[in-house]
Amino acid sequence: MRWFGPQDPVPLHSIRQAGCTGVVTALHQVPVGEVWPVAEIRRRQQLIEADNAQYSPLHWAVVESLPVHEDIKKGRPERARYIASYQASLRNLAACGIRTVCYNFMPVLDWSRTNLRYQMPDGSRALRFVWQDFAVFDLCILGRPGAEQDYEAAVVEAARSQFATMSEAEKAELTSNVLLGLPGSEETFQLADFQRVLDEYAAVDAKALRENLHYFLREVGPVAEEVGVNLCIHPDDPPFPLLGLPRVVSTEADLLGLLQAYDSPANGLTFCTGSLGVRPDNDLAGIVERLGHRIHFVHLRATKREENPRNFHEADHLAGDVDMYAVVRALVQEELRRAANGQEDAQLPMRPDHGHQMLDDLEKRTYPGYSAIGRLRGLAELRGLELGVRRALAEAPPATADYRDRTTARFV
Repeated sequence: MRWFGPQDPVPLHSIRQAGCTGVVTALHQVPVGEVWPVAEIRRRQQLIEADNAQYSPLHWAVVESLPVHEDIKKGRPERARYIASYQASLRNLAACGIRTVCYNFMPVLDWSRTNLRYQMPDGSRALRFVWQDFAVFDLCILGRPGAEQDYEAAVVEAARSQFATMSEAEKAELTSNVLLGLPGSEETFQLADFQRVLDEYAAVDAKALRENLHYFLREVGPVAEEVGVNLCIHPDDPPFPLLGLPRVVSTEADLLGLLQAYDSPANGLTFCTGSLGVRPDNDLAGIVERLGHRIHFVHLRATKREENPRNFHEADHLAGDVDMYAVVRALVQEELRRAANGQEDAQLPMRPDHGHQMLDDLEKRTYPGYSAIGRLRGLAELRGLELGVRRALAEAPPATADYRDRTTARFV
């Protein structure tokens, strides 16, 4: 499971009791663009492993995320310094035995939602994105110049009408939700500064952002390859442009292009079923079948598109628009293929993502999407599904029965 460090409301012993063997974390306290020191990396490892002699062991399995500085995304001359820092951080992580590093290339905001406490039919709470609500923020609260051209005329009219009826508290809540900072942080952008940040991307269109991503990969990829680190990019969330900012990691074609930009096993993917699954044109199981050899990390979650397909919410892990059976089956088959080939990375690190806030967690402070019980429910469902898939494959005709018991997926 993901763990945001000592300040995380979900303690390490809860992650251990959930049956996880690995922890997904990051050094959120280190400013973006600075080198992650070996001493800080080892301090985090020691914290995770402190109770290993007494209880079932935990280890730091995946870095999520080692953030990419905005000057790299914008292609500014200063990017050389930040790329050098990124390379140094990769070397330091490798020196500490950490080999899987997740990152993203989304401009300004890592992810966007308009409602962090959307009530589900069973009373639990989920994350939700509503296109019209986002338009309210963009058009009426932020007042971004030229924003009208990014929305249908009916949405513009409805957003302005909605804004006119909103209370100051509702406006403040929507603003806070949209401007929420990085996961693991309770800091948000200040509205007064946010437009200035957006203005810095005025000359960066999708073509330029893609070129900057490919440049970054060609610079850091050889270092990752040299030290044995697997880089794995996280898809855009949501996978379409927002606030006039381009998104270039949203489709299978995007994924294939970035893999070809630096064609090395060190340059790989974080396969997030929720982010990619928001788009109906993404064939998730097919992506695993075609690009599975470059998947280094997996996020399993399900999103549900609503009547307006730009609206979606986090569904139960085995519900929503993600065919989780087909996805898990494809991932298991990829693991079995790797095991049959004798690959060291036969076990893909996987984690349940964005569980609902439910039961006792409804009354607790939790990071949005990262309460303990909702993720535990998702983990239990996914483990059961995986067991059924593996059993079915093992009991199939002899062509696949050779894979019996070769490997077991490791949830982290």
